[in-house]
Amino acid sequence: MKKIALAAVFAGAASTAFAGGMEEPVMEMEPVVVVEETTGGSSSNLIIPIILIALIAAAASTTGSTD
Repeated sequence: MKKIALAAVFAGAASTAFAGGMEEPVMEMEPVVVVEETTGGSSSNLIIPIILIALIAAAASTTGSTD
């Protein structure tokens, strides 16, 4: 009788241990904050186009006069 009672206790403990099954782990991540730094001002965005226009104008003026 003791063996049957002992087997019943182990069976009950085993069934309650696996009753919920495996739960997937929850990964909690901290939010990432991206801060964009502003540069100089609006005039810094115009430097490259102005340089390109000046180079094109200089190239056009030197190639036109071949005597």
